[in-house]
Amino acid sequence: MESVENLPLILAFIGVGLIIGLPGIGSAIGTALGGMTTVGALRKNKDAFGSYLVLAALPGTQGLYGFGGFYILQGYLSTNITLLQGAGILGAGIALGLAGLLSGMYQGRVCASGIDAIGSGNKVFAQTLIMAVFPELYAIVAFAGVFLIAGLIA
Repeated sequence: MESVENLPLILAFIGVGLIIGLPGIGSAIGTALGGMTTVGALRKNKDAFGSYLVLAALPGTQGLYGFGGFYILQGYLSTNITLLQGAGILGAGIALGLAGLLSGMYQGRVCASGIDAIGSGNKVFAQTLIMAVFPELYAIVAFAGVFLIAGLIA
């Protein structure tokens, strides 16, 4: 019987785990891909390290969005949480979690391609930065969705 009473809080904690964990994984994969590509590109063009660094770090923002999502929702994590609030936090966790995971991974691929091209002597930093924003947009939209969900479950 106690587990049924705690169901809203259990759902919320699963949502919080997803909202922090999945974007963090996406950022870790994306930044690692950028970092690995940077190491290879440095052999060809050491002078472009600043550009490599910016592009390799860019996928790290999804993990920050996940933490921001947790920060927005943490006030609901109490024994007084309703089923609607628990389900809302779970939904927010799934939405931002998956968007952050996938956008971080794919943004890392875009950035790695740009790093490789810059390493080969192409002047594509600005163009790569613009193209890398596209996958990030979906993490930003999901982050905005967390604000909306928080407003609905208040």
